[in-house]
Amino acid sequence: MKVAKGAIDRTVDRPDRQVRFYLLYGEDEAGSRALASRLQVALQAEKQVLASGQLRSDPPALADEAAAISMFGGPRLLWIEPAGDEVLSAVEALMAAPAIEHPSVAIAGALRKTSGLLKFADGHPAALTHCSYMPEARNAPRLVAELGRQHGLRIAVEVGARIAASALNDQAVIVQELKKYALYLEADVEHPKELRIELVDLLGAESPDSNASRAGDLALAGELAKLADELGVADEAGTEPILMVRSLQRRLLQLAPLRARLDGGQSAEAVTKTIFWKDQPLIQRMLARWSSERLAQVVSRLAQAERRLLQGGTPAPGLATLGEELLQVARARGR
Repeated sequence: MKVAKGAIDRTVDRPDRQVRFYLLYGEDEAGSRALASRLQVALQAEKQVLASGQLRSDPPALADEAAAISMFGGPRLLWIEPAGDEVLSAVEALMAAPAIEHPSVAIAGALRKTSGLLKFADGHPAALTHCSYMPEARNAPRLVAELGRQHGLRIAVEVGARIAASALNDQAVIVQELKKYALYLEADVEHPKELRIELVDLLGAESPDSNASRAGDLALAGELAKLADELGVADEAGTEPILMVRSLQRRLLQLAPLRARLDGGQSAEAVTKTIFWKDQPLIQRMLARWSSERLAQVVSRLAQAERRLLQGGTPAPGLATLGEELLQVARARGR
């Protein structure tokens, strides 16, 4: 059954032991992962990743793993990512099992309303579904402030905007950054401390995979020659292609709501007001180049590339395959 936005925090922080399957879907995959991580903490469980390709070829495997007693006796959270209709048979088998020991969570990304997996989970009393919508940049400072309070941090608007921009609005990254600041300040809920911009500049970092973000930014900006050079650097450095994919996905999630506000008649300066000032010119160039429709197409193509990488279905080495995809993005005329 569906869980509304206002109830999802309580749902993952105080999980119902009768729930067997959590389906977290929607374009904000980073938000879905952050919710799944909170669920794991609440369950005090070990994370066990199951590949969707494995479950597609062996549907009973999910129910078998959910019913198995852990080697060391502790709880587990079976984590399926990426997930789509290919795991429907496995989820049906999970729900039909007489009993289970461990719940499952699926990070599904964007699903159509006609998705068999979504329809099944929506209608089953032992399954919960929640759609994570793309965060708007103007709401990012408030989100950071709310997350900061959970760690004993008082965060002003400009500081929240800086943290959100450096993390590309990825909630999982934001939470890790806030934990670091709280530890440094010896802050907690009972002893809150103010987080100042000086500390963020001192200890903060760009996204943990900031080196991996350059290729995606160059592709979206149409910098074909620079992109070719960057791909060579990434190859020599042994950069993981999946990190490049995830970084580009976060950038697209940042751009899409901004582009929608442009379509609604707002100016580029207005929609990028909360973006870190050093990034504003780059974001404005991307917004001028890409329409909402073409951004959605890139999101879809990138999701397919991610699935191929995670499932090992690429005939060529992962970085070479992803590089070709990025070069096509750079060549495209987004508008």
